[in-house]
Amino acid sequence: MTLAFRLGRATLVGAVAASVLAACASSGYEPNTARDTGIGAAAGAAIGALAHSSNRTHGALAGAAIGALGGYVWSSQMEKQKREMEAATKGTGVQVTQTADNQLKLEVPSDISFDVGRADIKPNFAPILDRFAQSLNENRNTTVRIVGHTDSTGSDAINNPLSVNRAASTRSYLAARGVESQRIAIDGQGSLNPIADNATETGRARNRRVEIFVAEAAPR
Repeated sequence: MTLAFRLGRATLVGAVAASVLAACASSGYEPNTARDTGIGAAAGAAIGALAHSSNRTHGALAGAAIGALGGYVWSSQMEKQKREMEAATKGTGVQVTQTADNQLKLEVPSDISFDVGRADIKPNFAPILDRFAQSLNENRNTTVRIVGHTDSTGSDAINNPLSVNRAASTRSYLAARGVESQRIAIDGQGSLNPIADNATETGRARNRRVEIFVAEAAPR
């Protein structure tokens, strides 16, 4: 294999990996370090296999690697879960959407979820989580990621652990209702990712939120 060929293939690998990640970023992609690492590895494997596509075995490996880039699927069960959660949260201010990469997303505002500066679940959040836990128990092929956020009031030393504690409280509530805790990952981003202007009370209230993502992995 010539040096020029090696360099050309390396450039192609880099271009494909970069284009995949750029496409994710432009479509409202939610960062996930483990998944991002997998995307890069799968892209590299796909290109490496394609370089030898005249060989049937390597061609099959290329197909498998490209299939791994599929990420998540939007199954009939996921659609059912979305409809059920839309019905359960109607009129509450909770937003239920399908993300660009086929995750079910619940965005729960602070007036539903947590009081200012606290991580204990408010009574009007409990019925939503009860129904959510039921839907998760009906579709055990899914995993859950809970991300807590705060407004910019207070320091990072306060906001960062508070956002994690809010996510942890949500996980504990779901686990107490039969959802396996190992299915649930948590994260706290403090005031890092606002969705509204922190200069206003209305904006700060929107930024104090919990985001819950449900994902069903594509079959491999």
